[in-house]
Amino acid sequence: METDEWNEVAELIHESTNSWYVANGKNPIFNGPPSDALLFCEVYEALDPGCCILAVCRESGKIAGSCFYHPRTTHVSLGIMNVHSDFFGKGIAGSLLSWITSFAEEKKLPIRLISSAQNLDSFSLYTKKGFVPFLSFQDLFIQVPANGLSLVEIPDSESIREAVAEDIADMVELELELVGIERAKDFSHFIKNSEGIWKTLISRDRDEKLLGFLCSVNHPASRIIGPGVARSENITTALLAAQLDFFRGFSPVFLLPTNAAEAVKTVYSWGARNCEIHFAQCLGKKPTTRGVIMPTFMPETA
Repeated sequence: METDEWNEVAELIHESTNSWYVANGKNPIFNGPPSDALLFCEVYEALDPGCCILAVCRESGKIAGSCFYHPRTTHVSLGIMNVHSDFFGKGIAGSLLSWITSFAEEKKLPIRLISSAQNLDSFSLYTKKGFVPFLSFQDLFIQVPANGLSLVEIPDSESIREAVAEDIADMVELELELVGIERAKDFSHFIKNSEGIWKTLISRDRDEKLLGFLCSVNHPASRIIGPGVARSENITTALLAAQLDFFRGFSPVFLLPTNAAEAVKTVYSWGARNCEIHFAQCLGKKPTTRGVIMPTFMPETA
């Protein structure tokens, strides 16, 4: 993808995503203009310049499909993939995926992604390539009143605050311990927050041991809480409650593992509702995970 193609790619992301949801009886994901989806080009090019491949129609020159990917030292993450509705059923997604799998094989790295359990075409695309689901997540949303929510009291033995650059090393170490992946430059991007859309919170105990972190993005194209990891469900819900306060007047989406029963029960009590189910999938060595993991779709670098 070249810089002068960003607008067309944004229109593709907007059109193809909304087309699938509407065709399946759901509300559109993007409610604003196609230009909102420029967020994906802007953020992903800032994080991983040149890491978006395109499928282009030879006859018309129209962009038929796009796929962002994110190389990290521990893995390659498959980001958002889109095919224009005019080109559905032509094998474009499979071709894009084959390019990514070949890239990962050359790097000798596993590929990770989050796929919809409801989009069976997408789910089948990945499993046919050998991807294996290893975690399932409930996608939840909650309407945050304009005056906020009073949800969770933070225990006296813990503190929650905004992350600073000096916290990045501990965040990397914690995610390596609980998830087995490394993405220091992502955390640096969130904390630097040059776009003014990110919020990163950390939880530490009295001895300054890092217990968890949780990031979020608040933009018309993406109001999502995540990514984050925590050592326990209580830490997860405390961080989540703190993040929700930044979304007053909005309905952010967040993903909780289906096996985090107490955390799920807690957010239900706050008024959270399910909107979808997703699977974490991996091609390559199956990861071992601990604690509570909250993935995200912006950016999909996990």
